[in-house]
Amino acid sequence: MRHLRLAAAILPLLAAPVAAQTTLRIGIGADPNVLDPAQSGSFVERVVFSALCDSLVDVAPDLSFRPELATSWEWSADGRALTLTLREGARFHDGAPVDAAAVKANLDRYRTARESRRRSELRSVSAVETPDARTVRLVLSEPFAPLLSVLSDRAGMMLSPAVLPMAERIGENPVCSGPFRLTRRIAQDRIEMEKHEGYWDAANIHFDRLVFLPITDNNVRLLNLRSGQLDLIERVAPVDAPQVERDSRLRLVTGPSIAYQTMSINVGNGPMAQRPLGSDPRVREALELSIDRAIINQVALEGRFTPNNQPEAPGTPYHFADLAPPARDPARARALLREAGHDRVSFTLKVPNQPVESQVAQIIQAMAAEGGFDIRLEILESAAMVAATRRGDYEAAIAIWSGRPDPDGNVSFWLASDGFINWGKYSNPRLDTLLAQARGVTATAERQRLYREAARIWMAERPHLMLYHHRWFWAMRSDLQGFEPSPDGIIRLSGLRLQQR
Repeated sequence: MRHLRLAAAILPLLAAPVAAQTTLRIGIGADPNVLDPAQSGSFVERVVFSALCDSLVDVAPDLSFRPELATSWEWSADGRALTLTLREGARFHDGAPVDAAAVKANLDRYRTARESRRRSELRSVSAVETPDARTVRLVLSEPFAPLLSVLSDRAGMMLSPAVLPMAERIGENPVCSGPFRLTRRIAQDRIEMEKHEGYWDAANIHFDRLVFLPITDNNVRLLNLRSGQLDLIERVAPVDAPQVERDSRLRLVTGPSIAYQTMSINVGNGPMAQRPLGSDPRVREALELSIDRAIINQVALEGRFTPNNQPEAPGTPYHFADLAPPARDPARARALLREAGHDRVSFTLKVPNQPVESQVAQIIQAMAAEGGFDIRLEILESAAMVAATRRGDYEAAIAIWSGRPDPDGNVSFWLASDGFINWGKYSNPRLDTLLAQARGVTATAERQRLYREAARIWMAERPHLMLYHHRWFWAMRSDLQGFEPSPDGIIRLSGLRLQQR
C-alpha cells in the first residue's frame, strides 16, 4: 500500500510535459502559507522568497552581511541611525525603480500595518528618511544591534509600491524585485515563475523558468529527483543521505546550519495554557527529564544532527556549554509529577506533516511515557499548524526555526513578550529587560553576559524545549553546478546552471 501511495503521488508529475532545459524544478518540503513578507511565518516561505524578493541586505555563507538591494551601509556614531545606499538600476517586476521612496513605503508598512508580523522586529525604527533617491536613513529610538540581520530577512524584502495598497491580499500577487517573478500558483501543487529580465544580476541567472513543487513526503521528493522530475530538493532526510551519495546521477551537498528544532509549549495563550503542561513549570521540567536528546539524534536523525537545548549552536559565541541539558531521569520526572498533584499527565503534541518530525515525535512519545506522560500526536500541514498555534489552539508543538545571524533573532522572536512567533504568550519582565539590553550593545562579552542570564530564566521556566540543531542536506542532479550551501538553509539561485554535456 505504501508503494501504491508513493506511485500515486508521483503520477501527476510523470504525466506533465517534459520541462524545457532552461526550467529549474525544485522540490520543497511544504506548501507556503502566504507569499507576503509582511505576513509570512514559515521557513519554506523564505525559500520561495529567495527567488521572488531581494532583501536590502544578504547573508554570506560565513554569516557576514553582504550587499543586495543596498550596496553599502553606515552606522551613526551614537548607533541611533543606519544609512543605506541603494543599488543603482534595480527594478521591481513591474518595471518601477527600487528607489528610496519605495523602500520607505515598504519599511513603513512593515513597521505599522495591521497585517504585518514584522512590527516587533522594527519597533526600534522611529522614522525612515529619504535624503535622495538612492539614500535611506533609518532613525532609531535606541541602539539596535540586530538591525542588519532583520533587514537581511523578510523585513528587508521590497515589494513594488503599486501592490502595497492591496494590504492583506498582497500574497496573491507579490510583485517584488528578485530574480524571478510569479506567473502562476496552484495551492498544494506548484508555484511557477519566470526570469525577471530587468533583474540587476540577470547575467548570473541561467534559467528562464522556475517551478517550486511542494512535496511533504521525503521519500516522494527523493523519488521524483531520482526519476528526473526534479532537479534539486531541499531538506533531504538524514536516513536518505547515504542512498543519494551512492547514486552517480545525483550529488549530495551538506552544510552547517543555524536552524534548530524546538518544542513550543503554550503557557499563556488561552484556555489550553491552563492545562497541567502549560500552567506548571514542574510538569515541564518533568517532561524534559523524560527525554534524551542524544537518543533522538541517533534513532531519528542517523546521528547527523547536533543534540542541543539552546537556540545557538555549540561552539558559537552565544552557546553556553555550562548550561547543558539535564540527564534523562524518568524516576525523577514521575516524582515531580506527583509533587505537582498528578499521577500521569496527558497532552496533545502538534507535529508538522514531515516524516522526520513525525519520527522525532514518536520517540518523544515513547520516552515520555516512562516519565509519566501520555502524549497524543496530531499531524498537521504547515499552514494549519501555524494557524492553530497563533490562535492558542495547542498545548505543545514541534517547530523548526531556520535561525538568524544575530542571536536576538534566535531568542527574542520566540521568548520576548512581544516576539512575533511567541505562540505560547510566554512573558517574563526580567527576561524582556535583558533581551532589550542585549539589543542595545555590540560588545560580544557584554552580550554574552546578558544572554547567559536570560538563558537561566527561560531554561528554568521552560516555555520551549530546544531539541537539536540541524545540518542541511540538499540533493540535486549531478550536472547542476554552482550551488553554494548557506547555514541559513536558503537556496540562492545566482550562479546555478546545468553543466554543458
